[in-house]
Amino acid sequence: MKKVILSVGVALVQLMAVNAFAAGEVEATDSKAAASTPATKAEKQAARAERKAAGAEAAKAAKAAENGDAAGGADKAAPSAKATAAEKKAARAKRKAAGAEAAKAEKNGQ
Repeated sequence: MKKVILSVGVALVQLMAVNAFAAGEVEATDSKAAASTPATKAEKQAARAERKAAGAEAAKAAKAAENGDAAGGADKAAPSAKATAAEKKAARAKRKAAGAEAAKAEKNGQ
């Protein structure tokens, strides 16, 4: 008998607690923040530009992290001097010869 009364009492306490929390607290009218004045068009544009810049910076950092770049490219080495047309032609011929050799080796089954 004691177990039945105890279990029914616990169930009633839980039901009352659920109803009490569902009702929430009654707030006084003074607890709410005062309404702010609407933003002007210039303020909206300035805020939009700021958000856009922050978003672009975040996207750039995310892309750099995805590619494995260190700190968004700030630690990259300076690029070397531009290659001349003759150097480019020689490098292209070297790559073409290496590719032809690899294709020939693959064709022969090596």
